[in-house]
Amino acid sequence: MVRIRLRRMGLRHQPYYRIVVADRESPRDGRFLEVVGTYNPRTEPSTILVKEERVYYWMNHGAQPSESVTRLFTQIGLKDRFERLKKGEKAEKLLAEAEKAAKERPLELKTRRDAKPGAKKKASSKKKKAAEAAAPEAPAAEKKDAKAAEPKAPADEKAK
Repeated sequence: MVRIRLRRMGLRHQPYYRIVVADRESPRDGRFLEVVGTYNPRTEPSTILVKEERVYYWMNHGAQPSESVTRLFTQIGLKDRFERLKKGEKAEKLLAEAEKAAKERPLELKTRRDAKPGAKKKASSKKKKAAEAAAPEAPAAEKKDAKAAEPKAPADEKAK
């Protein structure tokens, strides 16, 4: 059985996926028949690019999308267009509609930066250092004078 599913690509902690047509028994990142699109969840909003004509071809020949790919197809409206294709609507009209929908999707994409565990600590220490440098020296001197003015306990009391 042929499946349309995601194939993980990218670096560690920076995934993006290819939407591939593969035999059901092939490993997740193993052999595939054709790449029909890409999905990048790290951009805001996530980027989904699909060759709809090829997806229609494979689905007409019995390829079943996985659960995650079905969700992606629903997001971009491909699933509804495929249902209309099965009912007899012209493929050219549906492909033109898909192109129009793809152009309407936002193009200003920014990659999300996942915070590293030590990143916030460094930033906060830099802010503290900048605040200390910007603060006038007089208050620091007053604190030193206040400590010096505190009465010290006599040595006799410490011995008890």
